[in-house]
Amino acid sequence: MARDRRAMLLKASVCLAGLLAGVASAQDLAPRAYLITPTGSNTIILSYSFFDGSVFTEPTLPIQDFKARYHAEVLGYYHALSFFGRSANVTGSLPYALGNFQAIVAGAENRVYRSGLADARVRFAVNLKGGPAMSLAEHLAWQEKTALGGSLTVVAPTGQYDPARVINPSIHRWAFKPELGVSHRWRSGWALDLYAGAWFFTANNHYYPGAYTRSQGPIAVGEGHLAYYVKPRFWASLDGNFWIAGRSTVNGMDKADYQRNSRVGATITIPLDEHQTLKFSYSRGAYISIGGDYQNVSAGWGYSWIRGPH
Repeated sequence: MARDRRAMLLKASVCLAGLLAGVASAQDLAPRAYLITPTGSNTIILSYSFFDGSVFTEPTLPIQDFKARYHAEVLGYYHALSFFGRSANVTGSLPYALGNFQAIVAGAENRVYRSGLADARVRFAVNLKGGPAMSLAEHLAWQEKTALGGSLTVVAPTGQYDPARVINPSIHRWAFKPELGVSHRWRSGWALDLYAGAWFFTANNHYYPGAYTRSQGPIAVGEGHLAYYVKPRFWASLDGNFWIAGRSTVNGMDKADYQRNSRVGATITIPLDEHQTLKFSYSRGAYISIGGDYQNVSAGWGYSWIRGPH
C-alpha cells in the first residue's frame, strides 16, 4: 500500500509540474503588438502581474482543490529599428516570480512557496506590409491603416530550476513562437488586431524528479483585440485568445493533457506626459479544459524616448 501511494504521489507530482510549466506561454494577451513606431524609439518597461485561480488536471489523477496564487515582476526593454527598410522592433524581458501553490494529492494536503528568476524572453517583430521604417517626422505624417507583421518569440531556460522540486520558476527548456499578425485602424479611432501562431518546445531532460524526460507537442494559438483610441497613446481594448493541443509525453508515455482553452480580458493605456505611459489589464479564463484558470490583474509603467535623427 505504501509503495502504491508513493507511485500515485509521484505520478500526480509529475502532472502538477507539467501543467505549471506550460501555463504562462499560451495565455498571453498582447493588444497592439504590431504597432509601428519611429526608428530609434526606445522604451523601458516595468510591470507587475498577479495571478489567482485553480488548475485543472487529468480527471483520473488523485488531485483535488489545486490552487495557485503568484506574482510576477518584469523588467523589459523595447527598441524600434529598420530591417531591410521595414519597420521592426526587438523586445526583451526578464521576469521574477513568487507565489504559493496548494493541492490535495492522494488525500494529503500539499503546500509550497517558490520565489526566483523565471525564464528570459526575447521577441523580434517586423512589418511585412503597410509600414516602412520611418523617422519621427515621417511617422507623424503617416496614417495607420492595414498592416501585416511577423514575429518570433524565444523563451530561454535562464531561470531558477531544481529538478528535485515539482514547481519551479523556470520551465527548463527552450520555447519558440513564430506568429503572423494583421492589424487595421479606421479613421473613427477603432483598431482590430488578429494574430495566429504556435508554440514549439524542446525537451526537458532533467524533469522531476530529475531523471525523467518531458516533451510537449506544439500549441496552436489565436488572438484577437478590438481597440478604441481616445487620442494618441490613450486607448482601450477588449482582448481574447484561444489555444489548442500541446499534449505532453513523460519518458515516452503520453499524458491526457490535451488543451482546449481560452481567455478574455481588457486593456487600457494612459499617457502621463511625453515620455511616460501607464498600462492596466485584466483577464480571466473563458473556457479551460486542462491547465490554469487564473484571474490576472496587471499594471505597467513605460518610459519612452527616441534616439537618432528625428
